[in-house]
Amino acid sequence: MNQKVLFTPSKIKNKTLANRFIVAPMTRISAEKDGRANETMQHYYERYAKGGYSAVISEGIYLDESYSQGYYNQPGLANDEHTNAWKPVVKAVQDKGALMIAQLMHAGGQSQGNIYTGETIAPSTAAPKGEQLGFYGGYGSFQTPQSAQDEDLKQIKKAFVQSALRAKEAGFDGVELHGANGYLLDQFLTDYLNYRKDAYGGTVENRLRLILEVIDEVRAAVGESYIIGIRMSQIKVTDSDHKWADGEKEAEAIFSALGNTSLNYVHVTDGDGSAPAFGENSRTLAEAAKVFGKLPVIANGGLGTPEKAAAVIGNDEADFISLGTSALANPDLPNKVEKEKRLQEFDFEKTLLPQAEIKEHELNQQLVK
Repeated sequence: MNQKVLFTPSKIKNKTLANRFIVAPMTRISAEKDGRANETMQHYYERYAKGGYSAVISEGIYLDESYSQGYYNQPGLANDEHTNAWKPVVKAVQDKGALMIAQLMHAGGQSQGNIYTGETIAPSTAAPKGEQLGFYGGYGSFQTPQSAQDEDLKQIKKAFVQSALRAKEAGFDGVELHGANGYLLDQFLTDYLNYRKDAYGGTVENRLRLILEVIDEVRAAVGESYIIGIRMSQIKVTDSDHKWADGEKEAEAIFSALGNTSLNYVHVTDGDGSAPAFGENSRTLAEAAKVFGKLPVIANGGLGTPEKAAAVIGNDEADFISLGTSALANPDLPNKVEKEKRLQEFDFEKTLLPQAEIKEHELNQQLVK
């Protein structure tokens, strides 16, 4: 496949992206203890814009001073101090020619570190599968969450709205709602985490309801010209084997519903973004999103080689490629690919959390305890 397709411009809403490379959201746990972005984060994000990426999606940002935080040292958009702290970070990225999008995240029952409360909230009293992530400061099983009541659902929607408005004030080009990887919005969509008997549980239409309401309320708040996207997945942080129960049929229901909203793009992530997502000879998750949702699609998952990335774009399965570990290993990957330079392999120990960040995190954990 001709790799030149990766360097053709394309649009999301009213913004033109110079190429098809986007930096994926990645948890970094390098914010201040109180959730403020800092100079370390500014350097981290700015280097991707210098390296040729057309857009950068932030790590998951928590929404409020309640249940949304998922990790200690996670950045927030929950108050004025958070908003102001993000402004120089966003400006640094934009000054280097890239868009910057804020990923808005409510951890729900998957929270493993919250400075505001020791409790968690979720659709039902069902704890996530698996163990907390040790390299992000967690240990042991997840606690059993509270089941969200009607007032909690109103507060959750309000938190998404308020953080979206703060993102706009901070200068972000748009927001991405985190509906993937086992966090709160995805918990509502997940059959084994949502056994509610009300309008938010049961059928796929009901399990989608909160997501659709959040989209509508955020759009009403930020206006028609502001970018709103969503990230979706079948897999979870601690359940990489999960599949939607009805496979491609369920994918059609989900992506068709999302396509009928005011969203400007859908961002999908899978273990291998170029592989069939629903069994042998089925569509990839990106292709399903594009066919059924009819919106611009960002594909993520093992697409760090230019050959695979070009194939996904060239076959019209997606419009953009987002890179996580490949971007960590190659902050200048687009520039390298364009100049036909060799790419670095990802090394978990050296690349995921630089030693300075690990030491800072360990110190903060001691202060918390």
